[in-house]
Amino acid sequence: MASIQIRKFSSTTCYLAKIIPKNLKGKSKSSQEWLTRQLADPYVEKAKMMNFRCRSAFKLLEIDDKYKILKPGDVVIDCGASPGSWSQIAVDRTNANGKNEKQPKGAVFSLDLLHIHPIEGATIFSRTDFTKPESQLRLKTALNGRPVNCVLSDMAPNATGVRVLDQETITDLCYMVLRFSLAMSAVGANLVVKIWDNSAVPKLEEDMLKFYEKVKRVKPFSSRSDSAEHFMVARNFKGLENVKT
Repeated sequence: MASIQIRKFSSTTCYLAKIIPKNLKGKSKSSQEWLTRQLADPYVEKAKMMNFRCRSAFKLLEIDDKYKILKPGDVVIDCGASPGSWSQIAVDRTNANGKNEKQPKGAVFSLDLLHIHPIEGATIFSRTDFTKPESQLRLKTALNGRPVNCVLSDMAPNATGVRVLDQETITDLCYMVLRFSLAMSAVGANLVVKIWDNSAVPKLEEDMLKFYEKVKRVKPFSSRSDSAEHFMVARNFKGLENVKT
C-alpha cells in the first residue's frame, strides 16, 4: 500500500511523517480520496493538537488576526456553526466564557441544521434552519434587544453537482445573512460570509459596500487550493440611518 506524507506541527518546528491510510478496502474511490486528503492535510492534524473541532478554525483565526473583527465583549452570531470550531474561536476572542475577569464578557449564539455539541460560553441552536423566519425569530428573542457586533456565516448548500445552481444558492444564502445582519447589527459591526467564486460576487460586494465601510474578498491560506470558496469580510457597519440612497 502506498504511503503519503503529512506535516505535523509542534510549538517550534514542522516536520514530515509518513502516514499510511488504513481500512480503505471496500470504500468508494471518493471516500478513499477524502481520507487520503485528510491525512495529508496539515491543518487537520494541527486542529487535533489545539483541540479545535475541525480545520476550519484556522480560516477564522487568520481572518480575525488580520482584520480584527472580534473583540472582548462582542455579541456574535455564528451561522452554519457545526461542528463548532468557529464558535470556539468566537467564544475565546470575545471572552464569552468569562475566563478573563479583566475583560468584558461577550456572547456567542451558534446555529446549524446539524447537531452541535455544547460549547462553554455559547448558546447553541442545533438542528435549526437559519433560512426559516421562525429560526431568525428565535435568535432575535435570545438576543433580548442586544445589538450584534459580528455575524459569521460558514454556511454552504449541499452541492447538487450543477455548478450554476449551487453558486446561485450560496449567493442567496449570503444575501439572507446580509439582510439579517443589517437588521440586527450595531453601528461598527462586522460580517463574514462564505461564497463560492461566481459572476454574482462583484454585485454582492457592491451591495455590501453600501452598508459597510470596507469589504474585502479573502481566501485564507487554510482554504484548500482546489476549493472555489472564499470569504467576504465586511467591516464597520455604517448603520441604516447613515446609508445613502
